[in-house]
Amino acid sequence: MIRLDRRPDPSRAWSLATPPLAVLATMIAGGLLFAALGKPPVEAIRTIFWDPVFGEFAFYYRGQLLVKAGPLILIATGLSLGFRAGVWNIGAEGQYIIGALCGAGVALAAYPMESAFLFPLMVVAGALGGWAWAMIPGILRTKFNTNEILTSLLLVYVAEQLMAKMSFGLLRNPEGSGFPGSRNLQQYPSAANSELIAGTGMHWGIVAAFVAVIFAHVLLNRHIMGFNIRLAGQAPRAAKFSGVQPARLILFCLGISGALAGMAGLFEVAGPAGQITPSFNVGYGFTAIIVAFLGRLHPVGILLAGLLMALTYVGGEAAQANLGLPAAAIQAFQGMLLFFLLAGDVLTNFRLRLGRPEVA
Repeated sequence: MIRLDRRPDPSRAWSLATPPLAVLATMIAGGLLFAALGKPPVEAIRTIFWDPVFGEFAFYYRGQLLVKAGPLILIATGLSLGFRAGVWNIGAEGQYIIGALCGAGVALAAYPMESAFLFPLMVVAGALGGWAWAMIPGILRTKFNTNEILTSLLLVYVAEQLMAKMSFGLLRNPEGSGFPGSRNLQQYPSAANSELIAGTGMHWGIVAAFVAVIFAHVLLNRHIMGFNIRLAGQAPRAAKFSGVQPARLILFCLGISGALAGMAGLFEVAGPAGQITPSFNVGYGFTAIIVAFLGRLHPVGILLAGLLMALTYVGGEAAQANLGLPAAAIQAFQGMLLFFLLAGDVLTNFRLRLGRPEVA
């Protein structure tokens, strides 16, 4: 008989070993999946993990790595603060969409005005849009004790419908011959989030992601709010006795994560995506949850995990093009990473025991 016995304290060794073991297990299970689909498993794994960094077209792929990693790191950094405090924002995808809508709305309302202040205003609008969307589950949680997991998740579908409505209505390009979608912001110099260094993929969203990592590290280690976040997550009862205000903490964590997700949406719509369309969102808000846990909710870990997850995006696209792997297989491959990560976390908190349970 197999049973799990709770450890007195979480195992530090398992906590450190779980991320690399999860990546290794994902490679093995993914290879079996690719083999079952009739594709060469070793070549598929090499295409996903090796070629984008060391292959023939590595210079091009490295730029794409930053493009993919930026929004993942930015969103995951905000989510990690809430997760550490026991505040479960699962709706970052919706906040990402609303941030993009608000930021693009500012640019399209000002079109064709040229101003150096336009892009900063777009960034502020994107952050405020994501913050406001996150405040809905925040207020519902603090005023009515509503589960923020359900409300934040359900609001994603509301945001998707709003995005589709805007693409066909208010934000539709009047010169687009009736096709859904806004003007291309990349063709609007004052609103474009262009590359800072040509050919590198580096844009303001990447810069914001690195700043967010530094901010989160300083907050968690040098500020009283960071101490309260860690205390609330590790010892909720002790947090109450120490004077931590739960409502304030919930609103702070949801607000920060929403603002960062909204900024990620703005940087994406003004940069790589270029315009609001019904298919603008590609799941960054959900994938960032994997990134946050893969990085152990630590800012530096999230930075590395974001680059790794971006590698699966870029390498997955290469595998689809070169080996004919279906997109669903790549998504399943990414999901395996979270599955094995969570499985490893079980062993961080529990010991695996074999044999019959002891009878008192």
